[in-house]
Amino acid sequence: MTQRVYLFARFERFWHWSQAGLIIFMAVTGFEIHGFYTLLGFEPAQELHTIAAWALISLWVFAIFWHATTGEWKQYIPSFDRLFAIMRYYSVDILTGAPHPYKKSRLHKHNPLQRIVYLSLWVLINPALWISGALYYYYNDWGPWGLAPYLKLEYVATAHVVAAFLITTFLVIHVYLITTGHTLFAYIKAMITGWADLDEDSAQES
Repeated sequence: MTQRVYLFARFERFWHWSQAGLIIFMAVTGFEIHGFYTLLGFEPAQELHTIAAWALISLWVFAIFWHATTGEWKQYIPSFDRLFAIMRYYSVDILTGAPHPYKKSRLHKHNPLQRIVYLSLWVLINPALWISGALYYYYNDWGPWGLAPYLKLEYVATAHVVAAFLITTFLVIHVYLITTGHTLFAYIKAMITGWADLDEDSAQES
């Protein structure tokens, strides 16, 4: 038996979809800036990439504030409980139709593997993308700021590209994983409406 639970708040859903849209747009313009194809033109792509970057940074700031004030930051505290069972599920057991070893609830939305991945995004990949992008953008100010002797443009550019590829890779894997619910669109529907179907035990905990 399942029960519908309001799992994702309005801002959480807005943040999720806005972040996804901005990351996709920045990937498209970023690849064009690096010469993979010509779609908008180099200068328009560069200008739009910068605008989207500031929008994404602003969104992250609001998201950090929201998580801090609502207590939702606790959803990202690392846990290794059943971690290897979950890794086995996604790599092997899912192909045999085995049940998911983790039962999510309102208090525990993310399984241990998700917690580690999302926390890595928050404290490693996102800051690397943010800092390298800002340094890249303000390259002409390195001298006045006293950074020129300590930084090389090619290293900053490489760090930015690596971080961008990592977050793009995460997005691709994420798109695949959202199709692994009890129905093909169950997770997508939950992130649109906020409501999810949980088993009775998880629903009672929520």
